[in-house]
Amino acid sequence: MEFWELATRERIRDTLGRYNWSGDALRLDELAETFCEDGELELRGREPARGRAAIVAILGGAVAAPNAIAQASGVKRIVRHNVTNIRFTEVSPQEARVVCYFTVFTEIGLDHYGRYRDVFVPVGGDWLIRHRFVSTDWSAPDSTMAR
Repeated sequence: MEFWELATRERIRDTLGRYNWSGDALRLDELAETFCEDGELELRGREPARGRAAIVAILGGAVAAPNAIAQASGVKRIVRHNVTNIRFTEVSPQEARVVCYFTVFTEIGLDHYGRYRDVFVPVGGDWLIRHRFVSTDWSAPDSTMAR
């Protein structure tokens, strides 16, 4: 493996971390910055959201109602994504394809889990998401996020 590929893999891991840390903190604008300007977020069974503003809009609906319920009930809102088994299926200087599993814990405990299938491209010194396909494989009956 050459140095450029090691650097690429680490930059992608950093982007994955920024995506999930920002999402867990409900900083959706920061999360959207992990996508290219015209990046796509596709949730299984739905039309892709194209562009950062559309990504913020689609994810904002998933967090607004649970936040309001948590605040009204006095329950502390908790969101923690855990990403595992990051697998680089293709890596070139122009594009990388990455798959991984995610598990999400909220104030109810295990909330949902599934898979990400991503296409990353270099933008400046970063590797950003051009397309993310999210497949939720299971969700708790009282999930606060997966509907």
